[in-house]
Amino acid sequence: MPEIRDVCRHVRSKNAGPFWITLDLFFHDRATFDAWVGASALREDAIGRLFGAPAGMVRRFEVPELCVLKLSYPRPTPQGGELERDMHGGQQYVRLLGVELAPATAPSPERDAPQDARVNGGGDAP
Repeated sequence: MPEIRDVCRHVRSKNAGPFWITLDLFFHDRATFDAWVGASALREDAIGRLFGAPAGMVRRFEVPELCVLKLSYPRPTPQGGELERDMHGGQQYVRLLGVELAPATAPSPERDAPQDARVNGGGDAP
């Protein structure tokens, strides 16, 4: 099975305010995006487990026109706090690179939703 590093041309993480981190996965092309964006390893529950965030708090934004998947999750501690280990969130993506992907077995409700219904959640996530 391929890893995220194999199907994305660029993966990054960054601040999304003092309480959130955003992961950006830039797939090589639309065919690669369509093939892998629905993989179970990229679902909210899997991302929550990987980053220690409640699955219900993980936000997912598919941007097929750009072949990008954005995933946002709450920081375990606020930015700049005493226990902060990555002030700008720039190192968080590393955990994703070696994650193995299996093809999606079921249709993604988010991908099949009308364009204006694709943004999941609300709250303060970017």
